[in-house]
Amino acid sequence: MGSKIKVHIADDHQILIDGVKAVLNIEPDIEVVGFSLNGIEVLDWFKNNNADVLILDINMPELDGIEVLKKIKKNKKVPEIIILSSYDDVKLVKEVLNMGAKGFVPKKSAGEHIVNAVYKVAEGNQYFTDDVKEKMMQTLLNGQVKNEGSQDGVLISSLTKREVQVLKLVAQQYSTREIAEELHISESTVETHRKNLMKKVKVKNSVGLAIFALKNEVV
Repeated sequence: MGSKIKVHIADDHQILIDGVKAVLNIEPDIEVVGFSLNGIEVLDWFKNNNADVLILDINMPELDGIEVLKKIKKNKKVPEIIILSSYDDVKLVKEVLNMGAKGFVPKKSAGEHIVNAVYKVAEGNQYFTDDVKEKMMQTLLNGQVKNEGSQDGVLISSLTKREVQVLKLVAQQYSTREIAEELHISESTVETHRKNLMKKVKVKNSVGLAIFALKNEVV
């Protein structure tokens, strides 16, 4: 990786900021360039500074993470956003995804997952811990989110051989570049397959594809 991935951390607990910073600073390709203790500080910092990735807590004083997500979209350069939260409720995950967040890491798993999450979202991919994916899958299987673009009636047999290969790798959290290398195709071809899959399977993002793959035992 050429230049370092610049990261800003926003959380109302300094001890958590220090902990995440310590984990990230070990990485030669990641640099923590700033931190904020509330939502207003985040928006103020991004007025005059840039970061590639924003690690954002949902529960913060002055302005919560949801409001920050809404407002930061107006910036000229919008960072990739990883939500760091004490809650891993499926509705919350879906809400922040729809608002443009690329990753979701429960605070209890931060030490273990935050480095991988930063690398993944910096490449433009999504990142979720296994327990969050598991919860989303369970919710889907229980039918609680089925009416939001039901996947009923979509058969694996309706997908092309190449689409199944791409689906499998998406579900295994391979990046676009990694899928392209694995299948010896261009990155734009991978993106075309991904878009076609989302259309066929009637989901909005890669998590939906991963859930569909798990449900249909593709992985």
